[in-house]
Amino acid sequence: MCAQPNIASTAFLIADPARACMLMALVDGRALPAGELAYAAGVTAQTASTHLAKLLSGGLVAVEAQGRHRYYRLSGSNVALVLENLALITPVAPPRSRPLGGEAQTLRFARCCYDHLAGRLGVAMTQALEQRGLIVAAADKRFDVTPKGVAWFAQLGVDIAALQARRGVARQCLDWTERQHHLAGPLGIQWMNLLCANGSLRRAKTTRAVQVTPAGWVWLKEHLGIEGRLGELELAQHA
Repeated sequence: MCAQPNIASTAFLIADPARACMLMALVDGRALPAGELAYAAGVTAQTASTHLAKLLSGGLVAVEAQGRHRYYRLSGSNVALVLENLALITPVAPPRSRPLGGEAQTLRFARCCYDHLAGRLGVAMTQALEQRGLIVAAADKRFDVTPKGVAWFAQLGVDIAALQARRGVARQCLDWTERQHHLAGPLGIQWMNLLCANGSLRRAKTTRAVQVTPAGWVWLKEHLGIEGRLGELELAQHA
């Protein structure tokens, strides 16, 4: 046998229709629970668990624990590149996903996750902070605040030095609807409080939903380059 990468075993893992559906459901970079991947592939939870074990063993996916739940994502951009190139040869249908009701859509857009901001808006704002070099992803599910970020937050009235905590000032919290990380930890709490205090965000009285005010859209565009149309659950982020 030649000492070459084991292409055959990788091809075997991708070739199974159910596993291929699971992998394509993850190609957009999100992390999904086994139940959602089972639905996307049209298989039972037990069958999905078996497939995911094989994908983990084969190095195609990685798993991340968030509380009591386990979320799966592609193990790297190289896996996504392979899948996208294969899809160019034979176009594939979008993976199945469960439709959301009106209240669920509202919560998906923006909500409180404990005491910090979550949902599409929380993820978009976190990504905007990263793109501007204000925070960077670090080990142990942390975000490090860069010197540029320390100065930027100081202008908004947030003293990073006063937020020191044992587990870090800024934490990565995996968003349960977007399956991407949003900002948590002491900085996430202060960030949420700041946006509510300056009138950019408004918490709902009876649910965890969070609304963006008209002034808030102006603030988001000016400070983070995030735009949205009032009354619609859509965001367009610009670098």
